Amino acid sequence: MELRGVEELMDLLHACRGAWDTPDRSGDPVDLHDHALQTAALLRRGHPADKELQVAGLVHDIGHLLRPGDDAGHADHAADALQPLLGERVSRLVRLHVAAKRYLATTSPGRGLSAQSALTLTVQGGAMTPLEAASFERDPFAEDAVTLRQADDAGKVVGLDAGVMEDWRTVLELVATQHSRLGAGNRPTARGW
Repeated sequence: MELRGVEELMDLLHACRGAWDTPDRSGDPVDLHDHALQTAALLRRGHPADKELQVAGLVHDIGHLLRPGDDAGHADHAADALQPLLGERVSRLVRLHVAAKRYLATTSPGRGLSAQSALTLTVQGGAMTPLEAASFERDPFAEDAVTLRQADDAGKVVGLDAGVMEDWRTVLELVATQHSRLGAGNRPTARGW
């Protein structure tokens, strides 16, 4: 699936209300809607100027809607759908959020994961080997992917008010417009434009 515009993406994000990372709701304690808002809000607070990072936090788990039950592939499904609309950096950060979990499981093995994240870590490849971790560290988006992952892990608080989805429409439009203005030869760096 390829998203054709911000309106289609907003419809998908609104569809996250009442949708869960596991079909039987045995996973994380908040639905994908609240999780998206919390993750994006945490990134906005910590990185107020980095709209692409915030947007990556908002959309990182839409793969659960695109292909329900595919924990191992949800990041790739989301990244593939988002790239034409939101650009390479947002897509790459979304794709790397699972690798960042695996990386953190290697470099910070005592850090807490939700029960569902700990369970899916196994099907996603488990902790990285030292060689995999070294390769991940060389990725120009690795640091931002770890930042996204940390917000992802923290954005699972039941009852936390992180705003409303419509508040993100203008930010999504801004990122989509910036992406569409990039020429084929211009690509954002790991830190944006």
